[in-house]
Amino acid sequence: MRGKKAKKRDIIPDPKFSSVTVAKLINHIMSRGKKSVAQKIIYQAFDIISQKTSKNPLDIFDLALKNVGPDVEVRTKRVGGANYQIPFPVRGDRKLTLSLRWIIGAAKTKKGQPMAEKLASELMAAANEEGAAIKKKEEVFKSAQANKAFAHFAR
Repeated sequence: MRGKKAKKRDIIPDPKFSSVTVAKLINHIMSRGKKSVAQKIIYQAFDIISQKTSKNPLDIFDLALKNVGPDVEVRTKRVGGANYQIPFPVRGDRKLTLSLRWIIGAAKTKKGQPMAEKLASELMAAANEEGAAIKKKEEVFKSAQANKAFAHFAR
């Protein structure tokens, strides 16, 4: 590894909920530097969630992140000319990043609705332990279980 490791930057909490995790969601949704558009999408999605469920949207968002966050993932490692998929435990910050990425990816694959509605439905589905993001978590877990025999290659 060359040079120094990049320092972690402090993320400023979002203006409405003053939550760092919501700010990270906004940053993941944002494209081409248009943060106000991303904030509008997120806040509309949270309004849709509060209308449909009559619960606090932050609670549903946190529950969805907790349900989607993986415990184990596989990483490729080259050992003696062969590539192995080795299961590794997922640490906290990466768990959050993966769960945000999977929820947004699942919302983007849906067709025919505005992004706020797609995101709201995916967050509600993930909070109920269903939907495409939960399916992705289960696929990663099955892959890790299938490659458990190679866990001794992990350091």
